[in-house]
Amino acid sequence: MPRPTEADPAGEPYPAGVAANVPHPARMYDYYLGGKDNFEADRVAAEKAMSVVPDARNLAKTNREFMVRAVRAMTASGIDQFIDIGSGFPTSPNVHEAAPGARVVYVDNDPVVVSHNQALRTGSELLSIFGDLRVPQAILDDRALNERIDFSRPVGILLIAVLHFVTDADGPHDILRVIRERTAPGSMMAISHLTSDGTPQTVIRTQQEVYANATAPIVFRTTGEVESLFRDMRLLEPGVVALTQWRPELRATRATTTLKWLGGLSRVETGNLSDVK
Repeated sequence: MPRPTEADPAGEPYPAGVAANVPHPARMYDYYLGGKDNFEADRVAAEKAMSVVPDARNLAKTNREFMVRAVRAMTASGIDQFIDIGSGFPTSPNVHEAAPGARVVYVDNDPVVVSHNQALRTGSELLSIFGDLRVPQAILDDRALNERIDFSRPVGILLIAVLHFVTDADGPHDILRVIRERTAPGSMMAISHLTSDGTPQTVIRTQQEVYANATAPIVFRTTGEVESLFRDMRLLEPGVVALTQWRPELRATRATTTLKWLGGLSRVETGNLSDVK
């Protein structure tokens, strides 16, 4: 666990590098899911975000269900190793539960998240490391990650609710290119992302205001812009759609109405990548 520094009002130490007075998306997301791994600043920011999205907790559950369905689709294709970037706190069901026996590396840029994931490891096949999606090469070069992940074989990349915290200035397409070029043919990538299409402007403005004071701003992209994140990969059926419409046979949570979220799954292949299969 990172070296503790200052203590919170309850006397619990904060890991080194944690700004407990600055909201962090992962801790806010934990609050949306009803978790307890968050600070007062996270709760205040999350409540403001939820003031215009009364079904925010339901939306977070819908996103988690999409992740489970995407992981199961990957395992059905033979993938047995995963890298979950921007993993957040260990909420069940998690990747290793959706893919029993698989090798899983959880990556997050919040030391608190990494510490919790490390403490809850249940087997040698699981690993939690510190890493920032905006510096993808550092993640891919991590020695411990490379001891768990065999890049000569297909790997499942999970980018669940993380790319909308990557600004255009951060170069999301360059980030994805670095990851894509490292993975073997047959690898798969799942993305879920907020969209401006169908989301009321008042909701967008409030979310932007909230996350402007967090560790990362929030970026709403159009459906076309989200689809472009899958460039140079084969986008699988049913394409980029609302989370509740993506292979909904396992969906349990009702659709949300105030904040629109898209998801898709793609495969790294050679040859013609323009067709949806």
